[in-house]
Amino acid sequence: MALKASELSVGDTYTECLVEDLKRTQIVQYAGASGDYNPLHTDEVFTTEVAKYPSVFAHGMLTMGMTGRMLSNYVGDGRLTKYGVRFTSQVWPGDTLNSTATVESVEDGVVNLTVVTTNQDGNTVLSGYAAARVD
Repeated sequence: MALKASELSVGDTYTECLVEDLKRTQIVQYAGASGDYNPLHTDEVFTTEVAKYPSVFAHGMLTMGMTGRMLSNYVGDGRLTKYGVRFTSQVWPGDTLNSTATVESVEDGVVNLTVVTTNQDGNTVLSGYAAARVD
Protein backbone atom coordinates (compact mmCIF):
# COMPACT_ATOMS: atom_id res chain seq x y z
CA MET A 1 0.00 0.00 0.00
CA ALA A 2 1.44 3.35 -1.05
CA LEU A 3 2.01 6.12 1.46
CA LYS A 4 -0.54 8.92 0.96
CA ALA A 5 0.42 12.59 1.21
CA SER A 6 -2.99 13.33 2.71
CA GLU A 7 -2.23 10.96 5.59
CA LEU A 8 1.09 12.61 6.51
CA SER A 9 1.69 15.47 8.91
CA VAL A 10 4.85 17.34 9.85
CA GLY A 11 6.31 15.61 12.90
CA ASP A 12 4.97 12.13 12.07
CA THR A 13 7.53 9.42 12.78
CA TYR A 14 8.18 5.88 11.66
CA THR A 15 10.58 3.70 13.67
CA GLU A 16 11.95 0.28 12.89
CA CYS A 17 14.51 -2.04 14.46
CA LEU A 18 17.20 -2.58 11.83
CA VAL A 19 19.16 -5.33 13.56
CA GLU A 20 19.31 -6.95 16.98
CA ASP A 21 22.73 -8.10 18.15
CA LEU A 22 24.71 -7.45 14.96
CA LYS A 23 26.93 -10.46 14.31
CA ARG A 24 30.49 -10.42 12.99
CA THR A 25 29.24 -12.85 10.36
CA GLN A 26 26.88 -10.16 9.04
CA ILE A 27 29.77 -7.71 8.79
CA VAL A 28 31.90 -10.24 6.89
CA GLN A 29 28.95 -11.11 4.64
CA TYR A 30 28.61 -7.41 3.81
CA ALA A 31 32.35 -7.26 3.04
CA GLY A 32 31.83 -10.08 0.56
CA ALA A 33 28.75 -8.53 -1.00
CA SER A 34 30.36 -5.09 -1.35
CA GLY A 35 33.91 -6.20 -2.12
CA ASP A 36 35.16 -3.98 0.73
CA TYR A 37 37.57 -6.14 2.69
CA ASN A 38 39.14 -3.30 4.64
CA PRO A 39 40.84 -5.07 7.57
CA LEU A 40 39.15 -2.69 10.04
CA HIS A 41 35.96 -4.60 9.26
CA THR A 42 37.29 -8.13 8.85
CA ASP A 43 40.60 -8.68 10.67
CA GLU A 44 40.37 -8.69 14.46
CA VAL A 45 44.15 -8.85 15.00
CA PHE A 46 44.86 -5.93 12.65
CA THR A 47 42.02 -3.87 14.11
CA THR A 48 42.99 -4.38 17.76
CA GLU A 49 46.79 -4.57 17.57
CA VAL A 50 47.68 -2.25 14.68
CA ALA A 51 44.77 0.21 14.47
CA LYS A 52 44.11 0.07 18.24
CA TYR A 53 40.33 -0.18 18.03
CA PRO A 54 38.56 -2.43 20.55
CA SER A 55 37.18 -4.68 17.79
CA VAL A 56 36.28 -4.84 14.13
CA PHE A 57 33.33 -2.61 13.28
CA ALA A 58 30.62 -2.44 10.64
CA HIS A 59 31.04 -0.67 7.32
CA GLY A 60 29.28 2.69 7.30
CA MET A 61 27.55 1.64 4.10
CA LEU A 62 26.11 -1.42 5.88
CA THR A 63 24.43 0.91 8.37
CA MET A 64 23.31 3.18 5.53
CA GLY A 65 21.89 0.21 3.63
CA MET A 66 19.93 -1.08 6.63
CA THR A 67 18.60 2.43 7.25
CA GLY A 68 17.66 2.73 3.56
CA ARG A 69 15.70 -0.53 3.83
CA MET A 70 13.71 1.05 6.71
CA LEU A 71 12.97 4.07 4.51
CA SER A 72 11.75 1.86 1.64
CA ASN A 73 9.60 -0.09 4.09
CA TYR A 74 8.02 3.22 5.11
CA VAL A 75 7.56 5.02 1.79
CA GLY A 76 7.45 2.03 -0.57
CA ASP A 77 9.84 0.48 -3.08
CA GLY A 78 11.12 2.76 -5.81
CA ARG A 79 9.83 5.96 -4.21
CA LEU A 80 13.02 7.44 -2.73
CA THR A 81 14.33 10.37 -4.76
CA LYS A 82 17.06 11.57 -2.37
CA TYR A 83 18.94 9.92 0.46
CA GLY A 84 22.05 11.16 2.20
CA VAL A 85 23.67 10.44 5.54
CA ARG A 86 26.47 11.33 7.90
CA PHE A 87 28.13 8.57 9.92
CA THR A 88 28.53 9.78 13.48
CA SER A 89 29.75 6.73 15.40
CA GLN A 90 31.01 3.22 14.81
CA VAL A 91 28.67 0.26 14.83
CA TRP A 92 30.13 -2.70 16.73
CA PRO A 93 29.36 -6.40 16.78
CA GLY A 94 26.59 -6.93 19.32
CA ASP A 95 24.92 -3.58 18.62
CA THR A 96 21.18 -3.29 18.19
CA LEU A 97 20.15 -0.51 15.80
CA ASN A 98 16.87 1.36 15.59
CA SER A 99 16.07 3.99 13.01
CA THR A 100 13.46 6.74 12.95
CA ALA A 101 12.25 8.79 9.99
CA THR A 102 10.51 12.06 10.83
CA VAL A 103 8.33 13.99 8.38
CA GLU A 104 9.74 17.48 7.89
CA SER A 105 7.44 18.58 5.07
CA VAL A 106 5.01 17.31 2.46
CA GLU A 107 4.64 19.36 -0.70
CA ASP A 108 3.88 18.72 -4.36
CA GLY A 109 3.76 14.95 -3.89
CA VAL A 110 7.11 14.72 -2.09
CA VAL A 111 7.69 13.93 1.57
CA ASN A 112 10.94 15.23 3.08
CA LEU A 113 12.29 13.25 6.01
CA THR A 114 15.04 13.44 8.57
CA VAL A 115 16.54 10.12 9.57
CA VAL A 116 18.35 9.08 12.74
CA THR A 117 19.74 5.64 13.52
CA THR A 118 20.75 4.89 17.11
CA ASN A 119 22.34 2.00 18.95
CA GLN A 120 21.05 0.23 22.04
CA ASP A 121 22.54 2.96 24.26
CA GLY A 122 20.65 5.70 22.41
CA ASN A 123 23.81 7.01 20.73
CA THR A 124 23.34 8.31 17.20
CA VAL A 125 25.38 6.29 14.70
CA LEU A 126 23.89 7.83 11.53
CA SER A 127 21.92 10.97 10.75
CA GLY A 128 20.57 12.07 7.42
CA TYR A 129 17.77 13.06 5.13
CA ALA A 130 15.54 11.52 2.51
CA ALA A 131 12.85 12.57 0.06
CA ALA A 132 10.26 10.33 -1.52
CA ARG A 133 7.39 10.55 -3.95
CA VAL A 134 4.00 10.01 -2.29
CA ASP A 135 0.54 9.63 -3.78
